[in-house]
Amino acid sequence: MTDAAAPTLQTALGQVRVVSMADGRAAIEYECAPHMCHSGGVAQGGFVSGWIDAAMAHASMSQTPDMTPMSLELKVSFFAPARPGRVIAEGWIERAGRSTCFAEGRLLNAAGEVLAKASSTIRLIPTAAVVATTKKAMG
Repeated sequence: MTDAAAPTLQTALGQVRVVSMADGRAAIEYECAPHMCHSGGVAQGGFVSGWIDAAMAHASMSQTPDMTPMSLELKVSFFAPARPGRVIAEGWIERAGRSTCFAEGRLLNAAGEVLAKASSTIRLIPTAAVVATTKKAMG
């Protein structure tokens, strides 16, 4: 696979749009596609986790745009299956410090039912340092 053909993270996760992102809160709309599902048409848990994790990261970025969020810990509880169709991941910051923040999030189906909830401990790293490290690693 060439770089030109590689999908973006947003494409791979089925992101439709960022619904909102301000004041430590974010909501992102995703399309759960059949290829993201396993037996019985249920979304694989990694997608559910990724959707909520992204919303929590966006919530963090809405408060600290010069910092890059890095997940240190992620806990997800699954309540009901996510099935093909639109879902909304919401994330918010419960408490933030200079280098660490604690976030929570949830995944809703189109009817507004909670399918999963998550909590995360996020390390905040200056974006300039992340970019420099990445450039060095890429040669």
